[in-house]
Amino acid sequence: MTVPWWGILPFVAMLLCIAIAPLVPALAHHWEKWTTQLGVALLLGLPVAVWVWSSGHHHLVTHSVLEYISFIALLFALYVISGGIHLAGDIRATPRNNTVFLAIGAVVASFIGTTGAAMLLIRPILNTNRERRHKVHTIIYTIFVVANCGGLLTPLGDPPLFLGYLRGVPFTWTFHLLPEWFFINALLLVCYYGLDRKMLARENLDDLRRDEEMIEPLKLHGKIHFLYLVGVVATVAFLSTPVRELVLLALAGASLVTGRKEVRWKLNEYSWAPIVEVACLFIGIFLTMITALQFLDSMAPKLPLNEITFFVFTGGLSSVLDNAPTYATFFELAGQLPANNPVAGVDQAYLVAISLGAVTMGAMTYIGNGPNFMVRSVAENHGTAMPSFGGYVVWSLRELAPVLAAMVLLFIADPLWCKALGALITLALVARSVRRSLYTREAHREALAR
Repeated sequence: MTVPWWGILPFVAMLLCIAIAPLVPALAHHWEKWTTQLGVALLLGLPVAVWVWSSGHHHLVTHSVLEYISFIALLFALYVISGGIHLAGDIRATPRNNTVFLAIGAVVASFIGTTGAAMLLIRPILNTNRERRHKVHTIIYTIFVVANCGGLLTPLGDPPLFLGYLRGVPFTWTFHLLPEWFFINALLLVCYYGLDRKMLARENLDDLRRDEEMIEPLKLHGKIHFLYLVGVVATVAFLSTPVRELVLLALAGASLVTGRKEVRWKLNEYSWAPIVEVACLFIGIFLTMITALQFLDSMAPKLPLNEITFFVFTGGLSSVLDNAPTYATFFELAGQLPANNPVAGVDQAYLVAISLGAVTMGAMTYIGNGPNFMVRSVAENHGTAMPSFGGYVVWSLRELAPVLAAMVLLFIADPLWCKALGALITLALVARSVRRSLYTREAHREALAR
């Protein structure tokens, strides 16, 4: 299907609504309502679907709707099941403990999915840091590490890699990404530790004393739900549509029926708002994205493609499109190019760049990956004021983009000067983290006095 440039305007309008509406006082109150979000999503998405359908490309609309159903079914199952698990107790909200939380998330994300890991850990992270005033950076790094970059190692980790598995990429091939996974997540954890040390120095002493006094041994409630999570992993790995979605819904239902209501509704302060918000907004994104992806497909052959540009284009578009269909588009495009070392018909070097771009740069905005919005919504429901769409982008450009740039220069680019530059960026980030970790309460007082 040939789409003119103006065919992408509904998608652009959808992005602008998500980015701007919460910032405009006259609109913010109305935008918070799910009915408003759904209304805007359908107002922009349905005309696109009707246009594409009436043009004779029924399969594009059908495919987008089915992909949305699969997407929401998986997110819904993981959200419901993780809501039945509660890590009780309260440990000190120290930089070391917070970094350990994120490190655990980086590991388990590849095996229970970034959505499952994010929903499993976000509540314990919020509970641990509830006495601290400065915790937005911790939630943002949770999105970076747990909801995105941790999911590089298996097709279960992130939806783009699962699409690759369905297209013939061997299940174990993603273990080739272990060096990149380790570098990205280790450097992010180093950067986070230094930042959290700096933020800790800005905390009120009364809050820190309360954090030290309110210590309770950790205790895990809802262990049966881990069996449901294993069921989700097995379902995604071995079943296909529509059985897969039906089983996912059945597992979510079993979680609701068998789980203790006190754990879900009282201890976890469970709310349907996050998953409802994601469902409403992403129906608009998936529908308006039909023409955006077709326009991209027509423009892609004109792009200068190599390993670096595959990462840049796949990653850049994954930041504003959902990363799964973006991965699929560039996977199919790369399959049309000559391959010296083919994997499922795609040159391995291209496949590495496409996989890294789709998974890691999905963290650059709230809409790049489904769990991003869910983490933000859960945090806001727990009383943490999260940055706006644009504010989050500023965070990701400052904290995540340099890490990804260093990774590209060290692991994807060939010239020696690129690798030297990547090493310099890495050293600069480590030095920044060390400098942040040396920030003291006295330095903070002096800064306030100035």
